[in-house]
Amino acid sequence: MEPEKIHNAAHSTTSRTTELLVSGMTCGNCARHVTEAIQGVPGVHSATVSLDSRRASVRWSAETEQNPSALISAIEEEGYGAKIVEADSAETHGEHQLAGWQINLWIGILGTAPLMIGEWIFGLGMEPAFQWASFVVAAIVQVFAGAPFYRGAWNQLKIGSSNMDTLVALGSTTAFGYSAWAILSGHDGHLYFMESAAIITLISVGHWMESRVSVRASGALRKLLNLAPQTAKRISHAESVNSLSRPSDTLSHPTGEGRGEGTSKLFGNETEVPVCELKIGDLVALHPGDRVPTDGEVEAGDSAVDEAMLTGESVPVDKSARSRLYAGTVNLNGRLVMRVTATGEETALAHIIAAVQRAQTSRANIQRLGDRVSSVFVPIIVAIAIGAGLWWGFSPDSAARVHDWLAGFLWHAHPPVGTLAAAFIIAAAVLIIACPCAMGLATPAAIMAGSNAAAQRGILIRDGVALEKAGEVTAVIFDKTGTLTLGKPQVAKTWETPDHADSAQILAAALAKNSNHPISQAVAKLSPAETLFSDWREMRGAGVQAKLAAENGESKLARLGSLNWLRESGVDLRAGENFVAEWSSHGATIVGLSVEKNLRALFAIKDTVKSGAANVVAQLNRRGFKTYLLTGDNALTAASIAKQTGIPAENVFAEVRPEQKAEFVKKLQSQRERVAFVGDGINDAPALEQADLGIAVSRASDVAREAADIILLNSEIEAVPESLGLARATLRTIKQNLFWAFFYNAIGVPLAALGFMSPVLCAAAMGFSDLIVIGNALRLRRWKLR
Repeated sequence: MEPEKIHNAAHSTTSRTTELLVSGMTCGNCARHVTEAIQGVPGVHSATVSLDSRRASVRWSAETEQNPSALISAIEEEGYGAKIVEADSAETHGEHQLAGWQINLWIGILGTAPLMIGEWIFGLGMEPAFQWASFVVAAIVQVFAGAPFYRGAWNQLKIGSSNMDTLVALGSTTAFGYSAWAILSGHDGHLYFMESAAIITLISVGHWMESRVSVRASGALRKLLNLAPQTAKRISHAESVNSLSRPSDTLSHPTGEGRGEGTSKLFGNETEVPVCELKIGDLVALHPGDRVPTDGEVEAGDSAVDEAMLTGESVPVDKSARSRLYAGTVNLNGRLVMRVTATGEETALAHIIAAVQRAQTSRANIQRLGDRVSSVFVPIIVAIAIGAGLWWGFSPDSAARVHDWLAGFLWHAHPPVGTLAAAFIIAAAVLIIACPCAMGLATPAAIMAGSNAAAQRGILIRDGVALEKAGEVTAVIFDKTGTLTLGKPQVAKTWETPDHADSAQILAAALAKNSNHPISQAVAKLSPAETLFSDWREMRGAGVQAKLAAENGESKLARLGSLNWLRESGVDLRAGENFVAEWSSHGATIVGLSVEKNLRALFAIKDTVKSGAANVVAQLNRRGFKTYLLTGDNALTAASIAKQTGIPAENVFAEVRPEQKAEFVKKLQSQRERVAFVGDGINDAPALEQADLGIAVSRASDVAREAADIILLNSEIEAVPESLGLARATLRTIKQNLFWAFFYNAIGVPLAALGFMSPVLCAAAMGFSDLIVIGNALRLRRWKLR
């Protein structure tokens, strides 16, 4: 994919996305229903719904007009609420949700605590006055603290569906309803008003803690959202000044000195305006300590800028005229004038935020298992609860015998006294212990924590699927130029035929000038002289060629490119064999210049291996990854680079063209390898697209291109082992969470059905299961590469 096309694709994706806040979701089953409702709206290309953030990200098809109202209607028809994300609502929704559960929590605590004290400490459970007081207090808790659960259950019932709210409402109502019937009918025995209130309260505690943890888990995203300032100092009526006679007006160097006579400076009135009013081409003043409001280019001034938030690099970057600036970075010690080059959704920071949000709201393939179970979970649990209630109600002796036999292996418990009480309360316990919420949270909680941890390290992960794929990688293929090497090659030595010593460099430089390839640019620096060509062409992965006008009026074909290409074109390379052997052994890339079939010159071009490349390869090899080098260079150069970096000699493949790189990736995949390809994201597009995981070693200016699954904002490859290690840890966490969620229900539901767990204990256990899943995911925030 070409850079411009990549940029346009990224722009299209960003601008054709609708963000919604969804209310009423309480479990993974809810998120699945909302997703299916959104995907049923005509024109929707894809939809991702996050239970943690209660956000839905909807991408529209390119040919379809956006229709947010249709989305809201579809969601409301499923029994949920929705609204368009406003400027500040996305940031504060989690806090509002946390505050709502906190109010519920206080109502529940103030109602349940006196009932627990009276029954458990003072033994007032059988006193008529206390029972009537319990009836009133429990009713208040049911009506006010239980309102969210009943509202959610009713919304689902209206559309013939069910969710976790259904289980909570049924369980609490069963305990309260039985007790209300007993006290109103004068039935003797223990009443369960305290249990019905405690169920609501304990589950509210779980939701409150879950919301609190989720708000913390979204911390990295909120930090990104807050990086860009709200206002900027726009310069109006700017004028050019070529004198440094007014020190107070001068755009000074960090040392306090100007940049020299004759340097154009821009001055004018500084007006503080909202960032949203900035337009492309506006001039903005940046004083020391100011955050850059939007993307731009330095028009005048010198300073150092802290770009740690963007790249993870702690060392400030020097900036001078024509240097790029990015929104959210910090100007440290000099005054700069910036010309705005991008605003709003087009800034690098906006693309990073969008990518993090997309990762947090996306659904990995492994989540489908939890979705399938959640879709049938509630009906199965209700059936089990009814079955357990009927068993204890109509065949109490057999139920008690099974209970007593198991008690010898487990622990001694006291099922409710009386067949009717046992039937209702054990059914309520089964309804309460079941927790589809834990299954729904297992994957998105880990993806949110993993993507946040990656963003803090300057690693931009495209979505949850990419995170999952990264965790399964077994082989890593490296491109050479710009990946293992610095990507700034220089001509180290030139060999020329004696009869063309004067013109070879001029001819080669002229041929190379119009190419953007790093090797061509190195050759282009040899000479500023111009040569007239016609029919100039760049042969991808090979070199450049053009027709050169001869003195007799005939044109001759001149080529500059790889030796393999020249050899295939019939050029005799034997005269330069010694030069090729000598410099290839030093790790240089050799390119040749020919006219028709005659070799004119050879150029040895050296690119420095990145200082950390050997350590990166060593870390990957130590962790069991297979490492490969794929390059279009000759075999000797490739072997030299591999030796310097530690890539095994048998895994080095030279003189490979871009389309052949994709074929090599296919070959490894056919051998059941899960392949990650590390390249620059542009020239290696075929291989990046074919690989199971594409990793683009890129600076911030490439963020908008989104050419790979993972983009390393820090252009150094040291982040490759870290990104793969973090992805593996995330995938491991997802599997642990799913195991815990299934194990918890597989054990808890039978124990409740057999009378070993009271409704209060079940409510506490259900909330605890959610916290275990989220807490396990949050460990990823402290993950470190070892």
